Amino acid sequence: MSNSDDSSAGPRRRARPVRLLTAAVFALAGLLFVTSFNTSKGTNIRTDASLLKLSDLIQERSQDNAALEQSTAAVRGRVDALAERDDGSTKAEDARLAALRAASGTEELTGKGLTVTLNDAPPNATARIPNVPEPQPNDLVIHQQDLQAVVNALWHGGAQGIQVMDQRLISTSAVRCVGNTLILQGRVYSPPYKISAVGDPGALKKALAASPALQNYQLYVNAYGLGWKVDEHKALTLPGYSGTVDLHYAKPVAPTP
Repeated sequence: MSNSDDSSAGPRRRARPVRLLTAAVFALAGLLFVTSFNTSKGTNIRTDASLLKLSDLIQERSQDNAALEQSTAAVRGRVDALAERDDGSTKAEDARLAALRAASGTEELTGKGLTVTLNDAPPNATARIPNVPEPQPNDLVIHQQDLQAVVNALWHGGAQGIQVMDQRLISTSAVRCVGNTLILQGRVYSPPYKISAVGDPGALKKALAASPALQNYQLYVNAYGLGWKVDEHKALTLPGYSGTVDLHYAKPVAPTP
């Protein structure tokens, strides 16, 4: 009888922790539901439009930067007009200042030139020529080095001025990409990317063709369908750079006497 009592007591001792564990799980679930409700305040956490996505925030900041650039350009124009009226400079000094402005990229520039357009390949692209491996995702998108190669080749070809998308490049401009997105002077762009240059079209085309980096890019154009287009212009106008020209890290070198 003693053995019978012991054997019947065993299962009851094992069952009690199971019941306690079940109760604890339900209590924890209830706590999670309450916490979730208090966090969302009755809204859908996944789809509530009031919660801005990072991409929306980036786009908003890009639009703010564009508006600030326009405001800066307007103020600079008024300041330059007042300076020219009251500076008392000679004609020779005014001519030298005009040449420096033209070289700095802050003045509008018109002349012959061309536009290079780069674009991603179709997302479902496959190898278009024999004995070429099927593309990886990185093979189908424009990269930072592709944009930089075009800009560098155009400068090497004697470009008087270059515009990327709707912004003029100056000495402090940096062409940078994050993933498949171009970030230029505080603004964000997506492909297709357009790079325009004023200069001799023949010399610019020759420089593009001679660039080793762009020769490699052409392999991907032929193999996977990356976008490449060059349009020549008899008259092309580039806007002047309208952003800030203050130096944050570099310091101007004092002119030698």
